[in-house]
Amino acid sequence: MTEEPVDFAGLLRRLRTVADLTQEELADKARLGVTTVGDLERGRHATCHPQTAQRLAVALGLADPVRSSFIAVARGRMAAASVLAAAISGSGSNAPALAATGGPDGGEAGAPSSLQVRYSLLPDAAAFTGRGQELSKIAAAVTSAAGGGGVVAIHAIDGMPGVGKTALAVHVAHQLKDRFPDRQLFIDLHAHTPGQDPLSVPAALAALLAATGVDPRYLPDGVEARAGLWRDRMAGQRALLVLDNAGSSSQVAPLLPGGSDCLVLVTSRRRLGDLPGAVIPIPVEVLPPPQAQQMFLRLAERARPGPEVAALVQLAGYLPLAISLLARVYVGHPSWTLADLIAETRAGLLTLAAENSSVAAAFALSYRHLTPREQQFMRRLGLHPGTAIEAYAAAALTGMSVVEAARCLDALHREGLLTEVSYRRYGMHDLIRRYAREHALTDPAAVRARAQERLVDFYVQTARNASALLAPQRRPQTRVVRDRLTVPDLPDGSRALAWARAERANLLDCLDHVTANGRHARVVELTAALTVVMQRDGPWAEAIARHASAVRSARQIDDRLGEAAALTDLGAMQRITGNYPEAAAIQADALTICRELDDRLGEASALNELGVLQRITGDYPAAAAALEQALAVYRDFGDRPGQASALHDLGALKRMTGDMTGAASALAEALAIYRDLGDLPGQAGALNHLGVVRRISGDYPAAAAVLEEALAVYRDLGDRLGQAYILNDLAEVWRIIGRYPQASDAPLEALSICRDLGSRLGEANALISLGAVRRVSGDYPQAAAAQTEALGIYRDLGSRLGEANALKSLGVVRRLDGQYPESAAAMEQALAIYRDLGDGGGEVEVLNELGTLAFSRGELAEASEYHQQALDLSRAIDVAWDEAGALAGLGRCALASGRASEGRDLLRRALEIFQRIGAAEAGDVAAELAEPQAF
Repeated sequence: MTEEPVDFAGLLRRLRTVADLTQEELADKARLGVTTVGDLERGRHATCHPQTAQRLAVALGLADPVRSSFIAVARGRMAAASVLAAAISGSGSNAPALAATGGPDGGEAGAPSSLQVRYSLLPDAAAFTGRGQELSKIAAAVTSAAGGGGVVAIHAIDGMPGVGKTALAVHVAHQLKDRFPDRQLFIDLHAHTPGQDPLSVPAALAALLAATGVDPRYLPDGVEARAGLWRDRMAGQRALLVLDNAGSSSQVAPLLPGGSDCLVLVTSRRRLGDLPGAVIPIPVEVLPPPQAQQMFLRLAERARPGPEVAALVQLAGYLPLAISLLARVYVGHPSWTLADLIAETRAGLLTLAAENSSVAAAFALSYRHLTPREQQFMRRLGLHPGTAIEAYAAAALTGMSVVEAARCLDALHREGLLTEVSYRRYGMHDLIRRYAREHALTDPAAVRARAQERLVDFYVQTARNASALLAPQRRPQTRVVRDRLTVPDLPDGSRALAWARAERANLLDCLDHVTANGRHARVVELTAALTVVMQRDGPWAEAIARHASAVRSARQIDDRLGEAAALTDLGAMQRITGNYPEAAAIQADALTICRELDDRLGEASALNELGVLQRITGDYPAAAAALEQALAVYRDFGDRPGQASALHDLGALKRMTGDMTGAASALAEALAIYRDLGDLPGQAGALNHLGVVRRISGDYPAAAAVLEEALAVYRDLGDRLGQAYILNDLAEVWRIIGRYPQASDAPLEALSICRDLGSRLGEANALISLGAVRRVSGDYPQAAAAQTEALGIYRDLGSRLGEANALKSLGVVRRLDGQYPESAAAMEQALAIYRDLGDGGGEVEVLNELGTLAFSRGELAEASEYHQQALDLSRAIDVAWDEAGALAGLGRCALASGRASEGRDLLRRALEIFQRIGAAEAGDVAAELAEPQAF
């Protein structure tokens, strides 16, 4: 039979109509002008250029033999008109590209041989690995719905390119196909298929209907009519439908069957949030490392488990597509070792786009679906040194508004190119990031550099804002920011801390970036902006390394002010970690620079830090002088945060020297300023020292209340080191007032925190508290072990006050354990240190303990002498608990010497004080007075 000539204009118009495209849409898909398409459809041109014909065929979704016939007509040649007529008659412009296999009702009858709807599912992947949680979720939903007689839910499986969505859907379908015996259909909607455009809804419906036995020649026109017929055909059937590679909810919704016994699995790179009915989202992530290794080993049978396989799957980003490609390469090169494959992968094997199934090709399809503006946005994200980003940082990096940046983030997330790691915060897979960075190289170098400059400006500016809330006493740092950036609102310390912790990794990645590129000024300012969060959260070894690097950078560019500030921060970190000699030398250097530059606020900062260090190491006179000088400078400048800091540290010093009145006054003034400034960390620190003052003064209820308030603040702030120090002080108060369970738990928590952070001073303090608790419980060996360990740490650190505290506590344990000579030796050493330091509080405690020891040995005169010295000193420094202890000791000595009336009187005076301050010792003294021999 001879084929008749076909009118190209009419053919093009009919095919466009069947494809449900406007002239504008066809022109856009074919990358042609609308005028060109219109002229061709009006017959103004009898033929067209071969490239134009090819573009139109692709845009219409035509495949051979229809494509060849279409191009022949477009070139003015004879073509198979019957083939074109079949394409136009009903199955849609994409229908010739589809394949169908029939169902029980004769689905093959009359269906074009190329329709891609499968009755039998795709083969299950032999190396399918993991996904137990996703499989269980779908199976449970199906079982629940079927048991209740309800509609089996639609499951929308989404995830990034190459993550294994289709493999999961097919595997689920094979696992559940026995529950849906009437029909199992699979259709690829080609939303992200290399070389093909997404399947139109009319074409998809035509293919599905053909697979159920509908003759394509008699399909109704229009989406609604075909969708209605499709639902009718599926009514009452127990069917399973896999809609693979979907592009949007609008592409999928008309394809959903209406039956209540159908299971629909939809895969897409996008989140399909607008599907009707009960939709259960199944997000698919990359494989966990063990499962990724297992997948590679299944695909590459000659490989053996070990660190090389672990390294390979890590290089593949645990992405199933990348893992399968690596396994394929390994199998295809029998002479290669795993080390060879690792080397090739690091050289760029995974980014090759030689095959449609390559990783780069998978990403390219999603990239092509972005608008030019979104593509530029993605390239800019590839310049980010970190791994997660939110709208404000994205706006700074791209030069967009925050609103526009948020929209672009959402667009990339919908395409599966980003993952939402937390609320409105997005991460990018390593391989996608590599893809974006490679594409970013197509932009001019100056544009890339400017984008990264804006990003660093953003992080520096916002980190400084956070630091101003978290540590207001830090010196403000100035730098001209070239762009006026929009930064997040941080109204209070808790929001500032949350931002700093969320962005910590990004801040450090940016710091690494500017360090590697020799941007010394940026290293100095970014490190300074990071100081507060590094001091608060550690790890402190890393913080020290960062500050040391900042010092070197400042010296490289002769930034003396920056050098002094970096030295001050470095010295503070050395102090925190217990390296006191190094800290002292560093602070001295910082102080010298500040004085040379007449930087008085910098001088005050260095003096304040030096004073804290001297207090810890026991040089109380020098500490007092440094802190008083710092306070004077801060007052001269009206720097209230600085004043609060100096007063706080002066209060702590006065407490240690026995000036409880002066300590309480300084701390109260500091607390008032901190509260006025809204400085929560400062308030907690002042409350901590005030609580200790209250304890030493014998006001235990007030001490407990103040310390518990401070602990609550530190917990709210997430300041773990602050919590540890408070817990140690609270343990002492709780032990004194008899709250033993709390007193037992607190040191253990403090010890865990300090060991985790690497705070040796905090660790030693916690061990002292833990030893005291174990001593009270009668576990003398463990108590002595804890105190001995603490003593060793204090001596390593050069902390004389800590050494004296450990010796005193160890002496008490030795006495209770009957080791009197060892107890006396420890006590005498502690007493000498306390007197050398001028620590009256420590001295009076040891005097009372020496009195108790002498009493235990029957040396009553010596015991009375020690208790009398303790009584005189306790009254001089106004320490109620020690005064009561001295009176009780003197009373026992008097009773033992036969002076009953004097002894009874002394014990009663001690009891009055113990009861007034709420001390647990009140019960012991009352019991002694109740004994007949006491009267």
